[in-house]
Amino acid sequence: MITTYHRPKTLDEALTLLTQPNRMPLGGGTLLSKPTTDSVEVVDLQAIGLDTVKKQGNNLELGATVTLQQLFNSESCDPALRSAIKLEAPLNIRNAATVAGTLVACDGRSTFAAMLLALDARLEIRSIAPFQLVEMETESRPPHTNEEILPIGEFLPLRAQRVKGKLITSITIPTNVKLAFEYVSRTPADKPIVCAALAQWNSGRTRLVLGGYGTNPLLAMDGTEAEGVEVAARNAFHEASDEWASAEYRIDVAATLAKRCIGA
Repeated sequence: MITTYHRPKTLDEALTLLTQPNRMPLGGGTLLSKPTTDSVEVVDLQAIGLDTVKKQGNNLELGATVTLQQLFNSESCDPALRSAIKLEAPLNIRNAATVAGTLVACDGRSTFAAMLLALDARLEIRSIAPFQLVEMETESRPPHTNEEILPIGEFLPLRAQRVKGKLITSITIPTNVKLAFEYVSRTPADKPIVCAALAQWNSGRTRLVLGGYGTNPLLAMDGTEAEGVEVAARNAFHEASDEWASAEYRIDVAATLAKRCIGA
């Protein structure tokens, strides 16, 4: 239950507000839309300028409050990434859900998170330590923000702790890669039972990520070449049974999808 609404005008103001307990950032409302009886104060991020998509050399920098649909519509969005975004949520949700909020709220069936994990995305996370707030008050000086660049593979497993009192400000993904995305679902509109996201660099580096199961997408392979992706796909889903499918089914499908990605 939202008890207090804050609308900061600057990043520093937002970070200062988030140092207090029971305050959460509000972008598209993806995370806050989940029912809860806990009292929470929200810090609206709309006015602090985190909603741009920038091409920086061989990278694409996404502001944390860029919506999924905004990224989908960007001319810099790869077709495979567009496919993953379209499956992530229907249009009305994509128009509101932010890229950062989607990662924080995701599970293993998130096609967007799977694709960003394949791309080895980097998250910029900023914060202000409590002792710095005391220095600001006593010395009347602007805050010094702490900046951390975190690979998405380190962020996802512990994301609740990673963002506590902090703020994701941007997500950076490479553009000089070959991307492929394949999936199997019960209907075209459903979240996948199994999906495969593959990124290949000019150096030969190949990352294969599988989704459709568990609390996070699974990094099945990060190698110097594409050889062995089918074996890696089979091994990653060895225990992937749930109400949607058996592990045996997922193992076979994952290997097939990985092979399709290599041939795409």
